[in-house]
Amino acid sequence: MAKIDLIMPKMGESIMEATIISWNKKVGDKVELDETILEIATDKVDSEIPSPVEGVIGEILFKKDDVVAVGTPIAVLITEGEDTEPLPSPAVQESAPAVAPQEEAVTAKVPLPGKAMVPDTQTAVMTEAESTRFYSPLVRNIAKKEGISMAELNTISGTGSQGRVNKKDILNYMAHRNSGAQTQAMPLSKTVMPSVDAAPKVVKPATGDEIVAMDRMRKLIADHMVMSKHTSPHVTSFVEADVTKIVNWRNKIKGNFQQKYGEKITYTPIFIEAVTQAIQEFPMVNVTVDGSNIIVKKNINVGMAAALPSGNLIVPVIKNADHLSLVGLTKQVNDLAGRARKNALKPDEIQGGTFTLTNVGTFGNLMGTPIINQPQVAIMAAGAIKKKPVVIETSEGDVIGIRSMMFLSLSYDHRVVDGFLGGSFLRKVADNLEAFDADRSI
Repeated sequence: MAKIDLIMPKMGESIMEATIISWNKKVGDKVELDETILEIATDKVDSEIPSPVEGVIGEILFKKDDVVAVGTPIAVLITEGEDTEPLPSPAVQESAPAVAPQEEAVTAKVPLPGKAMVPDTQTAVMTEAESTRFYSPLVRNIAKKEGISMAELNTISGTGSQGRVNKKDILNYMAHRNSGAQTQAMPLSKTVMPSVDAAPKVVKPATGDEIVAMDRMRKLIADHMVMSKHTSPHVTSFVEADVTKIVNWRNKIKGNFQQKYGEKITYTPIFIEAVTQAIQEFPMVNVTVDGSNIIVKKNINVGMAAALPSGNLIVPVIKNADHLSLVGLTKQVNDLAGRARKNALKPDEIQGGTFTLTNVGTFGNLMGTPIINQPQVAIMAAGAIKKKPVVIETSEGDVIGIRSMMFLSLSYDHRVVDGFLGGSFLRKVADNLEAFDADRSI
């Protein structure tokens, strides 16, 4: 008999600890290789931790809701064989060193936290793009062995956290499969609400009112927003930009762009490009505050707010955005947004932002007053693009023309960003958009 320590895996360079959400196994339970033992959370990202070996749970060292440092043993596994060194889960080992910011790097296949890399031989049966649900390596292996397609796997109801399918669910499905019995599909966006500690009631619900407990992520967001308003005196400035050239250019090239690069080009990478150019001219908006010191960030890491299937918000970060071309930005934006919709972001991908962009125009809103994403000092909102009559100055006099216009708003920390700096920076972003080259090649 051998005892093997299961250690808390490192989920990213800037992630030093994780919270245990739940244990899927208890002491004495048997576990198979790659079978999920527990679920952990780092900030807004949840991950399943599979077993690195086949054996029995000998000891559980931490309980639910404990915060555990990376590298700490969290359980003891008993196996046949000799004692070995403590093992992290094989599916969440520390990833390889970051690739230099080049356009080619954004298409590299990297194992996601809590997921094993699927060999190419399996892609004919099921691919990640076919599903918005997360499946553990064990469930995927069972599905592959039994010839269950991703479409069929998506119809299986899950009893795990957030409706995830576990080993018991897929085996139960297989037991009824031949008899023709079918399980009811679990809504993919369903979120299992964790228990909420009792708090003093300040509002008495009326008859018929529904009380909905905040899930863990919603509580994190709420605390972060309140903290931001308490930390930074917020000021918001607005400008209106003529983006007719950008609209016409995108309409002209979007078909060829997708054919050439395999990516749909949206307005977001164009906005990010304009932001990075403005930051290089006004670096004091790319800072953070440490007591009475101002830390000017060397890297320009732009966060982009994205909606999750649950309705919550997450902000994946494009690192060194100023080093990327428009094609590189497009690939990064599409990749991060797509994996955010699948709850498949890695913890390190939502860390390290120095400036944030939120596109409220996707909801049809003309403008917004966003809350600063601490510890940053500024966040810009892009409103909806609308056609409207505008006075156009020409050498022959003023004329009225139909132009595509949009509002940009910048919320900034008035402790370190005054009105002149905030207003000048925002105006520069608008100027960059208005100066867009309508004959730009792809």
